[in-house]
Amino acid sequence: MSEIDRLLEIMRKLRSPEGCPWDREQTVETLKPYAVEEVYEVIDAIDRGDLEDHCDELGDLLLQVVFQAQLRDEEGVFNFGDVATSISDKLVRRHPHVFGDVNVADSNEVMVNWNAIKETEKAHKPKAESVLDKVPKQLPALLKAHELQKQAAKVGFDWPEISPVLDKVDEELGELREALASGNMEHAQEELGDLLFVLANVGRHLGGTAEQLLQDGNHKFQTRFRAVETKVKASGKEMSDCSLEELDAIWDEIKKG
Repeated sequence: MSEIDRLLEIMRKLRSPEGCPWDREQTVETLKPYAVEEVYEVIDAIDRGDLEDHCDELGDLLLQVVFQAQLRDEEGVFNFGDVATSISDKLVRRHPHVFGDVNVADSNEVMVNWNAIKETEKAHKPKAESVLDKVPKQLPALLKAHELQKQAAKVGFDWPEISPVLDKVDEELGELREALASGNMEHAQEELGDLLFVLANVGRHLGGTAEQLLQDGNHKFQTRFRAVETKVKASGKEMSDCSLEELDAIWDEIKKG
């Protein structure tokens, strides 16, 4: 028995009448949060450079695929073999320069072919009412903002350069200030959402995604904050013993490097 066959058999056992009560209660709906969580844990393991944990987290992610495939198998819709066949066929179909006789000069041509084949595959599917329908509904908010803007840009709804985007940032920030001055917190929250959406567009125009850029910002904050904690402890104090002014001074010192 191969390891994948063993995994599939274990999953079938867990879902059987003699299996695990928790596993038997699960549905594709209840499993959705776990699928998202496992993806982030894989990325975290990569970022930490923990090879053992990376292997372990990939296993957890694979379990989510196997689990959902088992549920669909029980419904008589498809099984894990169908999932594997689908992705194998897709990889062969979208790599004619490897499995066919198409010649490509570089990775840019690969992507051009990939997108052309992808559009051909979608030809038989019902036409979307909006180009925005291509964006998954459950994406994290900043990543979703990026994808919405990218789809809109494909049909020409986009500024050709970053300058007017930055002007829009100033405009939205001004509207946020006005909402705060009026004391209408519900309106202020709405304006903050608009500002975040525009900032995501700034990230896209800079060639990145707001999601990743904010992750980088989070990492920078964590690194500097931990350095502040270390410096405070080295002085024999606790963070709570220091005034905000003292902590700001240490922060600025660490920021200067």
